[in-house]
Amino acid sequence: QVQLVESGGGLVQAGGSLRLSCAASGSVFSFVLMGWYRQAPGKQRELVADITVGGSTNYADSVKGRFTISRDNAKNTVYLEMNSLKPEDTANYYCRLFYPTSRATYWGKGTLVTVSS
Repeated sequence: QVQLVESGGGLVQAGGSLRLSCAASGSVFSFVLMGWYRQAPGKQRELVADITVGGSTNYADSVKGRFTISRDNAKNTVYLEMNSLKPEDTANYYCRLFYPTSRATYWGKGTLVTVSS
């Protein structure tokens, strides 16, 4: 069983920075697609960024140039460096692992990011 534990959320001022971490434990393989999603109140959960085992990244237009996703395959950990935060970035941020072969998806419980104006 895969367990995902997010950390790093909190309250920051607009323009500030925050670094999220997601550590995966259990039966984790380097082939998984790892990513971050977020969900604000009353809105659909949306992709923020994801990264392949080879380091290929994909970002939502709203965070391009401000957020950076990275991963350490040896540590089964994915990170999200968030800079120039805006109030509209406020949301619960969820770590996600996806296994293309089995199509299994695992989610963390989320970590709350609140950006004050």
